[in-house]
Amino acid sequence: MVAETTWAQVLAWRLRRQFVEPAGGGDAVAIARRLCGVQAQVASSAALAVAVRHANPRPGEIEDALWRDRTLVKTWTMRSTLHLLPADEFPAYRAALGSLRFWERASWQRGHGVSAREIEAVVDAVPRALSGGVLTREELVEAVIEVTGDAHLREALTSGWGALLKPLSFLGELCYGPPRDRRVTFTTPADWLPGGRGEALSPEEGGVRVLRAFLGAHGPATPRMFDAWLFRGVTPKAVLRGWFGELEGELAQVEVEGMPAVLPAELLDDLLACPPSEDVHLLPGFDQFILGAPRDLEPLLPKAVRPKVSRTAGWISPVVVHQGRVAGVWEAKEGRPVVELFEPVPEHLLAVETDRVATLLGCL
Repeated sequence: MVAETTWAQVLAWRLRRQFVEPAGGGDAVAIARRLCGVQAQVASSAALAVAVRHANPRPGEIEDALWRDRTLVKTWTMRSTLHLLPADEFPAYRAALGSLRFWERASWQRGHGVSAREIEAVVDAVPRALSGGVLTREELVEAVIEVTGDAHLREALTSGWGALLKPLSFLGELCYGPPRDRRVTFTTPADWLPGGRGEALSPEEGGVRVLRAFLGAHGPATPRMFDAWLFRGVTPKAVLRGWFGELEGELAQVEVEGMPAVLPAELLDDLLACPPSEDVHLLPGFDQFILGAPRDLEPLLPKAVRPKVSRTAGWISPVVVHQGRVAGVWEAKEGRPVVELFEPVPEHLLAVETDRVATLLGCL
């Protein structure tokens, strides 16, 4: 039997599952675990994404988890963007994403001005250069050149968004280390994380774990939705079928306004009992509530206002959400959210949420 639901109910359930409504996340690690990572291209957005979901947000909690407790790890993962992940779940993401091997495509190599041989040399050299140490980007580049003897790699390693280092992140050989004099550093998970590189998982095992977690926070969903979130729609179809097939016995079939999707069966009753949301929320830029859904999901993000949310160069604006739907965008000016609404929202609810987020901004 296929259960039926509406997008209003699904979006309300996602808000609840993602600790937005109410803000009930226990700590930064628990929030990152439930969300399947927190995008961290912009550190302030990541901090606010955690704070708005936290029952008792604490300044510096993310930094403590990253650099003192090492219960979070910062590295490139989904969609080749920086994320904060629970350290104990890093092996699953590493196993799933490492199997995609995007750096072996000739088009990717041409786009970054490197050959297959040079990529292979970097992948081999970086773990050796980082072994037992924490290096700034400049130090790592020089160490790789010393190991490989190839000075041509300097330009490729220092340009762009660290593109040549991303394969190492996907393979589980590189993560961020603590900042040094406000400069980024890198190290190896094997040396840095309490459990080292963690358990060795096959791509199938890792993919199934990541998919299960995704559906638990961003479901009901389709393979296309999962793939758009994971790697911008380029995961091989056979791989996706395999991961979904492995989970088939755990999943319930759900029809969302005529769209077939799946959800962990253990969560189906919770979804169907969830009332539509009436609340107003201010979420930061690059928030997982937006990133976990397709950009063309009209019930979440109306087509007419999509360019104001999903902007050039992959920038995702901070949003105002009402009834689970994007109703506006906002930006912080002099420490307070300034809102641009696309449609009316209850003024008293917006005022309360604006005050709450202003307080959080003042503490971060």
